[in-house]
Amino acid sequence: MSLIREQDFVASIHDALQYISYYHSPDFLQALQSAYQREESPAARDALGQILTNSYLCAQGQRPLCQDTGIVVAFIKVGMGVVWDSRRGLQEIVDEGVRLAYSDPDNVLRASIVADPAGRRRNTGDNTPAVVHVELVPGDTVEVHIAAKGGGSENKAQLAMLEPSDDIVAWVLETVPRMGAGWCPPGVLGIGIGGTAEKAALLAKESLMAPIDIQQLKARGPSSRVEELRLELFDKVNALGIGTQGLGGLTTVLDVKILDYPTHATSLPVAIIPNCAATRHIHFTLSGDGPAVLPVPRLDDWSQIALDGGLPAQHVNLDTLTRADIAQWQPGEKLLLSGKLLTGRDAAHKRLFDIRSRGEPLPEGVDFNNRFIYYVGPVNPVRDEVIGPAGPTTATRMDRFTDFMLEQINVLGMIGKAERGSAAIDSIRRHQSVYLIAVGGAAYLVSKAIKSARIAAFADLGMEAIYEFVVEDMPVTVAVDSQGNSIHESGPAEWRARIGQIPVVGI
Repeated sequence: MSLIREQDFVASIHDALQYISYYHSPDFLQALQSAYQREESPAARDALGQILTNSYLCAQGQRPLCQDTGIVVAFIKVGMGVVWDSRRGLQEIVDEGVRLAYSDPDNVLRASIVADPAGRRRNTGDNTPAVVHVELVPGDTVEVHIAAKGGGSENKAQLAMLEPSDDIVAWVLETVPRMGAGWCPPGVLGIGIGGTAEKAALLAKESLMAPIDIQQLKARGPSSRVEELRLELFDKVNALGIGTQGLGGLTTVLDVKILDYPTHATSLPVAIIPNCAATRHIHFTLSGDGPAVLPVPRLDDWSQIALDGGLPAQHVNLDTLTRADIAQWQPGEKLLLSGKLLTGRDAAHKRLFDIRSRGEPLPEGVDFNNRFIYYVGPVNPVRDEVIGPAGPTTATRMDRFTDFMLEQINVLGMIGKAERGSAAIDSIRRHQSVYLIAVGGAAYLVSKAIKSARIAAFADLGMEAIYEFVVEDMPVTVAVDSQGNSIHESGPAEWRARIGQIPVVGI
């Protein structure tokens, strides 16, 4: 029998969430580095270089890998012999650890959780409550697997109730391309098979807590049908050519994880949940002898990636940019932006739309005319920072407002991550606009290019407020040019064809 003190449990949750906010796990880091070394697509290799450089900077500065510091998900196995020194429930003490972690003054994390999800969607302010799954097991320890799951990858989760005779591999290969690039590949696919609908989804999420070991599995060979599926899907998903950030390339997934469970004879539930390039999870065990002690990585574990050896880049002055200038840009071209731009994401777009619908002027000091808008919800700054990590959010959520922003607000161009839908691309073409992408998973690196920041409007929206940024050499890639040509269509198509002639080998 062991006594688990509340303060030890809370401290362990706090430390774990801070830890995973800025450290990639060694297995994930090694897989990223291997993918970078073998990548042949120039755009994808450049994006991987930014992700790795961002990872090093975050480990060094102990600041978040991504501005979306996630919704906390915890799988907790409580031994039947455990005694708790606490008067509160397990959900409450998990939430206390989350609250302390996300408000830590040395590394404030972004609060992204909203209550009343079908109504007012009010931010809870401290990223609580966490999503907690509890299992009672034999023993006298408490085992915790905890993750901070980004919304971009979580939103791409898929569930299907297949027929028992359906081909799981075929369904996965049909589904992954439809997920787009909003989940920020390369990452890990978690797959749950069997049980019931909710069990399959839970298995998929839990599978993502395991370390990357696909190369070890390849070396020893499969010993079960699940392991055969992992190897088959790893090769075939990568052969889709989606690549890093959807730009086209050799590596889309770093591993495929699968958990299964017995199911009804008439059923075959299958769920997919991806983890992004900022994969964040850790495992610890409490046995009553104090809080968890987490291993401190060495900075030597990060290889030094020379970004200046990547794609050649064109320097762009945002303050003098014209429509004639952007008409010269080509999909896949790398740019370094300097000058002023405004930010805005879901809530700001909706508020701008409502203001104009009422015939009212925009807030004083907000002028999008001939300016770029950056889809971002940054982390608050600490110490001497201008702004915290400020990577892009998924642009497809703004597709419904694209025509409005180009037609009525007179935005010149947009910056986000992942692909745009057909209606948004058509609007970009008609308005001779352009869509650029920053690298999802390189939020801290992007923030280094932001030299000043001020809230320009809608301060009550918190991280969704409109900011004015002054940037210097902010790295972006042309995703949709003024003619409506998209790198997210041409890149994967090119690399899928090329991979068809390239032996698919391990990363």
